[in-house]
Amino acid sequence: MTITSETKVGQLAAQHPLATRVFARHGIDFCCGGGEPLGAVCAGKGLETATILAEIAKELEVADETEGRWDTAPLGALIDHIMVTFHQPLYEELPRLESMARKVLDVHRDKDPERLSELFSLYLEIQAELKQHMMKEEQILFPMIRQGQGAQTGGPVAVMEKEHEAVGGALRRMRELTDDYTVPAEACNTWRALWHGLAALEKDLHQHIHLENNILFPRALAGNA
Repeated sequence: MTITSETKVGQLAAQHPLATRVFARHGIDFCCGGGEPLGAVCAGKGLETATILAEIAKELEVADETEGRWDTAPLGALIDHIMVTFHQPLYEELPRLESMARKVLDVHRDKDPERLSELFSLYLEIQAELKQHMMKEEQILFPMIRQGQGAQTGGPVAVMEKEHEAVGGALRRMRELTDDYTVPAEACNTWRALWHGLAALEKDLHQHIHLENNILFPRALAGNA
């Protein structure tokens, strides 16, 4: 694959997974915004496309590109990977983050009441959305794909993509509220752990949504197995 400014961000992430390191470094949305050309995305963020292309080339030079390739794997294996790597850990991690967020709000509300309150409410919305979303995938969409009915999943896929967009917007707002997850000087250990945990959640969700939006859904709809 020749990488140019016209290469779609999601396509690049699918065929060269290590490029996502560069995207994460520069805040480039490769999951929900995966359909945009790299050049247009760079222009919108004030980045030099040539610089980003050079960084991607450097990442690909120093590592094994075959690691993490899912664009040619069987769809059942990709679903298994999504379940084990993202769904199952989320069921454990989401309540842990809620507990920390509640504690930070209760103890430190007076330091920044508006922002901490909004952050907690936003987190609860994200958590509720993710739990419902994963349930629908596990009970409806994934079984259809496993049974070879991927070409008939246009309706469920459209719903999943819309929900991905909503979560993506919430993650962007969460990053704003945390000043890009910059830990405040007065933060206690729980506050620090919360910020690190939310940053990790964002990173994992970007990978999670990318695998579905840019690889699983298109291949399933095309009738791949």
